Amino acid sequence: MSASTLERTARPRRSRTRSRTVNARPALVVSTLKPHQYDLRPACASLVCPDCTTWVPITGFQTRKPKLVPHDTGPAGKAPAVRCGLGSNRLVTVDVTARKWEERLTDGHAETVHRRRTTVRRKPKVQPAPAVSQIAAHKQMATNDEPGDGRPLWLLRKRQWRASEVMVRDTDTRRAQLPAGGAPLGAPPVPLKTLHPKRRAR
Repeated sequence: MSASTLERTARPRRSRTRSRTVNARPALVVSTLKPHQYDLRPACASLVCPDCTTWVPITGFQTRKPKLVPHDTGPAGKAPAVRCGLGSNRLVTVDVTARKWEERLTDGHAETVHRRRTTVRRKPKVQPAPAVSQIAAHKQMATNDEPGDGRPLWLLRKRQWRASEVMVRDTDTRRAQLPAGGAPLGAPPVPLKTLHPKRRAR
């Protein structure tokens, strides 16, 4: 494969260029960018090109007409050599001092450092309340004094009722024969026939 068929890659961006070409677009004002999008240190004055979002050196930073150097749209030596026509040689208006930029950068860093990641706390799954019949069945399980074979207490009570049904009905029959009103404990039996006392003759 010959060298002529190799794809050209982006060239390194120099901090100083001899090009006198000036972009016809309005000057890029540094104060319109965020503090982390530009660097005002004289040794490495640069900013992020708004058109291709790549870091570009500022040539003539300490002169009257600083501008962005001609640059490609991708990293040098990796991306294809595509020239950024909108941002190359564009004038830059530096209206922020290096000290003010450092203060803004420090304040922004201090603000973001103290931010904590919001933890999503999911609500615990609440079991649905059991029905009244389920609660009654749970409470009516056989206890130690009423042993059973694991069946609910209401079923055991039903079986006990069937066993004592004859005695209960007999007691109810005899109770219905008594007159209205109850007899005190230990009292003689209440007569079943109504008494009609006669007056004594004078």
